[in-house]
Amino acid sequence: MATSEAENKRRSSRVFARMHVRAAGRDTRGHKFTKQAETIVINAHGALLYLDAEIDMGSLVTLRSPATEEDQESRVVYIGGASERGMRLGLEFVSPAPHFWGIDFPPSDWKAPVPPPAPSA
Repeated sequence: MATSEAENKRRSSRVFARMHVRAAGRDTRGHKFTKQAETIVINAHGALLYLDAEIDMGSLVTLRSPATEEDQESRVVYIGGASERGMRLGLEFVSPAPHFWGIDFPPSDWKAPVPPPAPSA
């Protein structure tokens, strides 16, 4: 079955980047964890990463970027297979955060949206 161009359109470009981030949340048993994770792909709306923790779909995970020292709340939207590096997880930021990753040359579609001007009275 062919997919339409609209279905393949992402909200922001992906960048293949390996970086370590700190991940904190609750595992499938409800226990708190704080662990090192490694990104595979990043974008302005989240990441695909390896994390050595069992997490449920929809769980909240807080990421801390070593580049910006910023915390960003995210939600698990994809759970892939396990590897020696951990589970492959897709995380979506609760709010878009194009500057979270601290990369010097982000794609042009990572810019924060500009609010429309206020209507004239």
